Amino acid sequence: MIDISEITGLILAGGRGSRMGGVDKGLQNFNDVPLALHTQLRLSPQVGELLINANRNLAAYESFGVPVWPDAASLGDFAGPLAGFLTGLERCETAFMMTVPCDTPLFPLDLVARLATALEADDADIAVAAAREEDGQLRAQPVFCLMRSELLESVVKFTHGGGRKIDAWTALHKTVLVPFDLPGDDPKAFFNANTLAELHQLESR
Repeated sequence: MIDISEITGLILAGGRGSRMGGVDKGLQNFNDVPLALHTQLRLSPQVGELLINANRNLAAYESFGVPVWPDAASLGDFAGPLAGFLTGLERCETAFMMTVPCDTPLFPLDLVARLATALEADDADIAVAAAREEDGQLRAQPVFCLMRSELLESVVKFTHGGGRKIDAWTALHKTVLVPFDLPGDDPKAFFNANTLAELHQLESR
């Protein structure tokens, strides 16, 4: 069984927030708490260590009390979530790393445990959450990703070769998809707020 102490959680807050009008998404309030801090409080009991990947307003993120790292300059500005994966893996000192975006405030409280159980059972390199969407299809949520830290070299090679899509990278490794559609699972658990209206809609739940 993978122990919590072996997992570093990485909060992805490095995007442009373009669909939110360019605001720094992780610093928008959700129930009076900045989204990234809300994510931190939800993820913290599930992992041993925490890091935040952010590319602006670094002092604001540092005030949350965990290490904050921007994307590597070699990948250019706002290179997407895989740039965050790379940044996190470069600093991860545990055997596993769990990535969670800052804009999905209702993600499951047993997210990491279920991914870790599946990764170990399949002897996989990566475990990715999957959720049932409104059309009834089960779809991977690749930013919710538990991976072995030894995959750093693979991410370096993939991103420096111009790769930017998470699913194209995970396809190179043994990956297990973990459905979160059991009775009792919140159907909105993986709903991400791309606009301020969507964020207020989630708050009103």
